[in-house]
Amino acid sequence: MKLLTPKTTLLSLALLGAFAGGVASFDADAARRSETKKEEVLYPDATREEPKVKGSPKVQTKLNKLIETYNKAIEQDDDAKAKEGYTNARALADEILAHASATEYDKAVAAQIASQAAMSTDDEAGAEAYLKQAIDANALGNNQHFQLQLQLAQLQLQKDDYTNGFVTLEKYFTESKSKRPADLAFKGQYLYQAERYADCVPPLKQAIDTSTNPEDKVDNWTQILMVCYQESGQTAEALKVAEALATKSPNDKRAQMNLATIYLNSEQEAKAASVLEKMRSTGLLTEERDYKQLFITYANMDGKEKEVISVVNEGLQKGLLKPDYQTQLALAQAYYYSEQIPQAIEAWQKAAPLGTNGDTYLNLARVLWQEGRIPEAKVAARAALDKGLKKPEDAKKIIALP
Repeated sequence: MKLLTPKTTLLSLALLGAFAGGVASFDADAARRSETKKEEVLYPDATREEPKVKGSPKVQTKLNKLIETYNKAIEQDDDAKAKEGYTNARALADEILAHASATEYDKAVAAQIASQAAMSTDDEAGAEAYLKQAIDANALGNNQHFQLQLQLAQLQLQKDDYTNGFVTLEKYFTESKSKRPADLAFKGQYLYQAERYADCVPPLKQAIDTSTNPEDKVDNWTQILMVCYQESGQTAEALKVAEALATKSPNDKRAQMNLATIYLNSEQEAKAASVLEKMRSTGLLTEERDYKQLFITYANMDGKEKEVISVVNEGLQKGLLKPDYQTQLALAQAYYYSEQIPQAIEAWQKAAPLGTNGDTYLNLARVLWQEGRIPEAKVAARAALDKGLKKPEDAKKIIALP
């Protein structure tokens, strides 16, 4: 969820609320519309009573000018002029905040606008201070008051100030009694970011279960819920979510890969391989890591040497796999254990120079010796010694062969 930015929040006195005694520049048409169509109550269960405080006529002109200045800044296409407008709006807001006749309502409106102006110039510290002033004034309607609380919580959480951010967020839920799915998901997502995995499950689950808005990003929330289940050790629940997502979106690469990963983490390699193999057949393996995940999964299963060979060779042919050490070693071992010795030797010959020590050269030397290719075995054994071995005795024995 993003903060409401000034670019999408043109202000008018009709939206901010009427002043005692009337307002000279009040948008009469907007006022009539607001009277005939009552504003939606976003927090019907809130414990906070709607405040009765109004603005002071003595501050009315300054507040009008503040709103006008802020709105002009929003409409500017020139960044420098827009920044100047936001700076001027903040200066006007500060005048109102310091004005002797300003009511708490005047101060709340001024601080609210100043917070958005500060955010528009990337002054997060200033925005946070103004938001606190607007909230502490406790004079705006519930819709605005609680939205500002939510903005403040997000601002704090975005900079990893989890201590204050979660205090603000809990205050928001306690006072507003919000059950809106987007708010619950917001809470769950930040609990997830704070690595409070067990805590993020209830709000995310409630958000998913109660959402009826097609614009809600329920699939994204569900992905996070799945990770929270997994990270909190609730593997069975994570699998249920992953399987449901994968079934719902068979062509969604992320959903399929997440399911395969959870199967692997729960030591269900055969199921993971099945998912990955299906992705391969439908063209969803599009990156090097995808092919590596599949051939490594097969390599860790008994009797799957042919599958390793097939996956590696396909990945190399497509240019998705690089002929690096891990890939060539897996290919060599798969060829060897499927009794395709010449191919195994060729793959070991490619892998050995890429190894960090001489172990692969030594394996190559042993296989060459078993195949009666003694001169080549001696060369490989010497290379093994040159690269370094913890136990060089076997290499020396091969070198000493007649």
